[in-house]
Amino acid sequence: MNRRFFVKYAGAAVGLLLLPLRAFGSRPESAFESESTGDALEKLFGSADLTETDRIKIKAPEIAENGAVVPITVNFDIENAESVSIIAENNPAPLAASFDLTPNSAGLVSTRIKMGKTSPIHAVIKAGDTIYHASREVKVTIGGCGG
Repeated sequence: MNRRFFVKYAGAAVGLLLLPLRAFGSRPESAFESESTGDALEKLFGSADLTETDRIKIKAPEIAENGAVVPITVNFDIENAESVSIIAENNPAPLAASFDLTPNSAGLVSTRIKMGKTSPIHAVIKAGDTIYHASREVKVTIGGCGG
């Protein structure tokens, strides 16, 4: 084995081992335990002041037959986006998901959330000192949060 081969692949292996440390960063526990949307936003961003924008598109079913698994996709065209959070306003704990982004991340986040009942879904994106927001109503016929 030559030295270049070893250095190249050893560096790649170390990078793969360190990737999960960045991908699974600290979880904002207090924000996820909040019982109101405003409180979750305060704990997550330090402010509940939101800027409404049409540069965020939320793809979600108009009617979710089962609130236990509601697919949500957030597409956005916002430069320097640092994080994306998804809030189901009428859930017992409204903050459903929060993603920290790297500088070159694509403007797309997709996940599945639980919803207890019909609720507005909010996509909240932090970019610099501004917190952008868009929402969409999702009707739930069978609740997934114990309801």
